[in-house]
Formats: sequence, structure tokens, C-alpha cells
Amino acid sequence: MAVNQSGSCVTMIFRDNDRIIVQGPVTIDNVVLLTQNGIALFEDQPLTIDLEKVSEVDSTIISMLLEWLRATRKHAYTLQFVNMPLSLVSLIQLYGMAELISLPVSPVINQNPSLI
Repeated sequence: MAVNQSGSCVTMIFRDNDRIIVQGPVTIDNVVLLTQNGIALFEDQPLTIDLEKVSEVDSTIISMLLEWLRATRKHAYTLQFVNMPLSLVSLIQLYGMAELISLPVSPVINQNPSLI
């Protein structure tokens, strides 16, 4: 995970073949830029979004995932979200979004006790 000069975690998003990897916090502070950067990585093919390295979330991540789904449906290809942190699964369930954002069979349980 990248850390800036002030010691804060930096969120990164990058593509590795047919997988887009998101790491670091996804919060109101960076969700708009992450949403745009994610869409810029999409191509006309099915993709997997790997969220295993997401360290912190707030409810704005739901809007990011929905926007990504909307962008891919316009072009008739699919997205699959994998390795969702348990905190994200809880938000999806809380907001009743499980029909729109498919939940993984086994979410990733963050090992960092300060985030629990």
C-alpha cells in the first residue's frame, strides 16, 4: 500500500490483465476520482474488480460500485466484484443493494483489528 509524505494511506487503482485492483481507503474523500479512474480502465470485455486490499470504506463506495456497473452495462459487458471486505458486505446488506451488487460467497475479513 502506498503512503504519502504525511503518513496517510493512498488509494490506488490499477489494471492487471482482466482484473482491476483497488487498494487503500475508499471514502468520500476520494470516491469521485476513484470512480472516474476505474471507468477509464474499463474495456469492452468482462472484468473482475478485486477489492481485497481495500482498507477502509464508507457508504460512498456503494455509489462507486453502482456507477461502475452502470458504465459496463451501457457497453453490454459484465463486472464481477471479488474479495469484498466484510465491512463492504455489511453496507450492501444494510442498504438493501444485494440484488444490484452481487455478494461474494465468502467475504474477506480484514485482519487489521483497528478497523473492526
